[in-house]
Amino acid sequence: MSSSVTRNNLDRRNFLRNAGGSLAAGMVLASVPTDVEAQTAQAATPEPITNASAFRPLTDAEKVQRIASNSYPLRWIFKTHGNVGPKETVTQMKAKYGEITMFDFPEYTKKTFPGVTRMDIWSSLFGDHDDESQYVKSTITGYDGKPRTISEFDPSSASGKKWLDKMANKLQTTGTHVHHISNNAPRDLCDLDDAKRRAGIEVGKKWLDGAAVLGVKSMRVNSGGPRIAPTPVPNSTSYPTNDELEKYLTAFIESMKELADYGAQKNVKVTMENHWGLTANPINIRIVIEEVNNVFCEASPDFCNWEHKYLLYHALNDLAPYAHTTVHAKFWNRMGKPDVQRNVRIMLNHNYTGVFALEYEEGPWDGVEGAQYLYHEVMAAL
Repeated sequence: MSSSVTRNNLDRRNFLRNAGGSLAAGMVLASVPTDVEAQTAQAATPEPITNASAFRPLTDAEKVQRIASNSYPLRWIFKTHGNVGPKETVTQMKAKYGEITMFDFPEYTKKTFPGVTRMDIWSSLFGDHDDESQYVKSTITGYDGKPRTISEFDPSSASGKKWLDKMANKLQTTGTHVHHISNNAPRDLCDLDDAKRRAGIEVGKKWLDGAAVLGVKSMRVNSGGPRIAPTPVPNSTSYPTNDELEKYLTAFIESMKELADYGAQKNVKVTMENHWGLTANPINIRIVIEEVNNVFCEASPDFCNWEHKYLLYHALNDLAPYAHTTVHAKFWNRMGKPDVQRNVRIMLNHNYTGVFALEYEEGPWDGVEGAQYLYHEVMAAL
């Protein structure tokens, strides 16, 4: 698929979306996919997601097609290769719920979230924790600004490929699908050091190869670069400028163009979440998507990963037109109690027909209980 074809169709899609913006608030428009989008949906969806009419209620069977379990809030009960958090929490959660592996997750999803067959899997939970050959070590900068060594799944290794094949077989036998990968491995995509940036792109391509084996619809990547985006510099003679941010955006746009083109070959969309760095700001996500201008590059907003409370709903409303495949329906009480159903309705009001992944972060429940709360909230809003 050529870039010119995908870009022309994206422009057409944006025109149709913007033309419908003057309709009464709350009305969900019928989707008219382009030829390219229709072909992509037909080729990439193992089980079509129902785009039900806006003028009749969804059945429960249609609602659960719009929901995915999420491994992140359940990470405490997984048998893992690395550290996923405080040992005390891991011990308590496993004592309460038992221990599972990724091969158990499909059946666990169906049992814990009735009717749900789609999953959003965190990259840190991939692989057989006992097989060192499936992992590659690297040094990154931690939250404290100090370097630390991590070990991550390598989808290009021989043993990693065998694991992916085994997982693909498990999906087939259980009638489930990995819908989205929340991926932390491709990093440095906006780095001003071109060698580091190129290395991040290559990691992203390896993961897209692995995602294709599992039939994944979309995969998140992080921008990398500074964990807090550069701020404007005061200027005594003119308006403040942010030349540093512009440099990082330019590098990130070039990386995402290459990854989107590669994702098109693999039928896997590459997404950006409001998740640290450049993408903490929704306008930066919009800039990148519009500059890349490829239907395989889009947003996957998170309901709660915002820098202040006024972004909780307003920023989601800004990003909603740029999201088509995956969002994180999150509960996180760091800014009070978020209105999950309001956020679901914001997405629906923008004719979003993708999946809501149940990503509980923190609040009055543990990870399993929080994810189940989200299941009922999303079902009610749909």
